Amino acid sequence: MLYLLYLEDDPTVSKKIRAEKLDAHLAYLDQHRNIILLGGAMLAEDGVTRVGSALVLNVAGHREAEAFSENEPFRRAGLYASVRIRRMRRAQWRPDIAPSTPDG
Repeated sequence: MLYLLYLEDDPTVSKKIRAEKLDAHLAYLDQHRNIILLGGAMLAEDGVTRVGSALVLNVAGHREAEAFSENEPFRRAGLYASVRIRRMRRAQWRPDIAPSTPDG
């Protein structure tokens, strides 16, 4: 099942926690690459300022999506002001039109 994780940063701690926990965060994502369909930083309109994270996971159910989120290093460190996890259904799937660079 697909789950969307929508994670909004707490701007008062965002830069500090992201700097301190980046390596652990990236390692955690790599350890779970078999369930992460899509993921990335949410950005402000300036294209630079990070305001959160969004991930689409392919997991057995909500409990597994929640466990992934609860154990993620940024969340454990208190980065996120809000965390929303919702089941979703794939309706459109067009990887052929995805941007060729991370920033699109």
